Amino acid sequence: MIRASLSMRFFSNFAGSKIFKMMIESLLAKSLSEAITNLYGQNIEPEQFQIQKTRPEFEGDLTVVVFPLLKISRKSPEQTAEDLGNFLVSNQQEMSAFNVVKGFLNLTISDSYWLSFYYKEHINCKFGLKETQKDANPVVIEYSSPNTNKPLHLGHIRNNLLGWSTAEILKANGFPVVKANLVNDRGIHICKSMLAWQKWGNQATPESSDKKGDKLVGDFYVLFDKEYKKEIDQLTAGGMDKDDAARKAPLMIEAQEMLKKWEAGDKEIRQLWTEMNQWVYDGFDVTYERMGVDFDKMYYESETYLLGKELVQQGLEKGIFYKKENGSVWCDLSDEGLDEKLLLRADGTSVYMTQDLGTAHLRYDDYHAQQLIYVVGNEQNYHFDVLKRILKKLGFEWAEKIYHLSYGMVELPHGKMKSREGTVVDADDLMEEMAQTAKKTSEELGKFDDFTAEESKELYDMIGLGALKYFILKVDPKKNMMFNPEESIDFNGNTGPFIQYTHARIRSVLRKSEENSIDFSEPTSITSLEKKEKTLLQLLHEFPQVVEIAGSQMSPAQIANYSFDLAKEYNQFYHDLQILKETNSNKRSFRLKLSEFTARTLRTSMGLLGITMPERM
Repeated sequence: MIRASLSMRFFSNFAGSKIFKMMIESLLAKSLSEAITNLYGQNIEPEQFQIQKTRPEFEGDLTVVVFPLLKISRKSPEQTAEDLGNFLVSNQQEMSAFNVVKGFLNLTISDSYWLSFYYKEHINCKFGLKETQKDANPVVIEYSSPNTNKPLHLGHIRNNLLGWSTAEILKANGFPVVKANLVNDRGIHICKSMLAWQKWGNQATPESSDKKGDKLVGDFYVLFDKEYKKEIDQLTAGGMDKDDAARKAPLMIEAQEMLKKWEAGDKEIRQLWTEMNQWVYDGFDVTYERMGVDFDKMYYESETYLLGKELVQQGLEKGIFYKKENGSVWCDLSDEGLDEKLLLRADGTSVYMTQDLGTAHLRYDDYHAQQLIYVVGNEQNYHFDVLKRILKKLGFEWAEKIYHLSYGMVELPHGKMKSREGTVVDADDLMEEMAQTAKKTSEELGKFDDFTAEESKELYDMIGLGALKYFILKVDPKKNMMFNPEESIDFNGNTGPFIQYTHARIRSVLRKSEENSIDFSEPTSITSLEKKEKTLLQLLHEFPQVVEIAGSQMSPAQIANYSFDLAKEYNQFYHDLQILKETNSNKRSFRLKLSEFTARTLRTSMGLLGITMPERM
């Protein structure tokens, strides 16, 4: 088992191939070490044994790979396995039987072990969750990080869901967590929307246009790009080089002048900036609420870039950075195998790296975090490598605490999204589309006919959002993914709705037991298990281990796919065994309690993904 005090070093050191041992595997490893000492007079550390789940086609629960032990036993693989199997079954009550297949020792764990686990944990509401570390500095995890020149889109959805879920999984592993959001509320891209509104907005507001504020501002960002391209085309038609045309187009020059005025504190520009940003914030709040994500701390680039400029100035004074003839400031990283990095433009305005230096410094000062995690797409891998190196050059040892949780892009059948061209999948529209798809699918299947209109709408939203979250989070964060709304809402596949339906099925079974006055609150005296009872208990037993792995790898996909396996296993249990119709009251009570245990674990696991589980479907 991983110790509860596991250091946050796992963020940089743990790989996907790390072997995590469940309690029973740890127990077996120790027993194997004793067996080797007793049988062959040699010492082997428990972690050196190769233990894995027994393959489905063979009898047993855990398999020991014997081949690495042959130099010690000086016997054949079969005889070595026989020796070990006999010793374990004779000396370890948790091992009830064994069989040997070539060089593999398959061991059967006794029913008493699984029942002992069940009696200990089946009413534990915090099963799989660790207590929060007391007096420990927090982990600060930044996600979302939107720009105030456009609404949130599908890419933001993956970012928000991954960041929020990772934060919850880290909490489940006992780490105090601060969820942070850095709002990119200043810069040339913001000025583009502002300039377009000044030129073509006709004093439009969210109220007058009947649009969410973030969408209204995003429309002007798209409009700027459209008009800007026209100017570039006109200049290139006149013989100008395309790169020169992009720099010298009147709209771009105006936007750059507006940014200078903003940084100089121009009252009129600042007032417009404040007003338009508030429109966007109001729009974001609606989207965040529906998405079910939240934050403990908000940072704003407009408040951190000045600190970044101070750090750049300090670096200049110390000779860490240098200034070019045009006045721009750079950091030379060529001695570290990289290139030169711009920190301040020639006109004195800051770039992303400037504010990221300031934000990282401020955030560490705020929390003295044991880890600073940035949830940002993999196109920024280089940026965060450079950020850490520059902070180290400035003498900040805590730069090593920065970890970039890099994730792949969300792809669509028709290609990549481009905000400036208005070809993004809007987050609000997508969430509404998911609810409508859930409604359409449910009606075609004849589900929810006995629900009121209000109950149906609430359920469609729950299913639609659950489908969206699950579809995105079940994919390993590092991988690119193709999003398919219709595929995500399938009541029979590896989907959120399938797991939600399984939970509703269990709740239905438990309600029927109440309706039939079946009391299963009294302790049961089960001493042996049916195959499907045992398999379900084994899967439940794995949950704490899965939470640990998901935390160390910062991968909600581990939780998502475990939830699917558990739901699938319960459905097999449900079909293979009688529950309410079981005539043996002890067995019936045990199966009802096991069902209740499963439902609670599904609620916990899916809750870590931000997915609500319905009581009925």
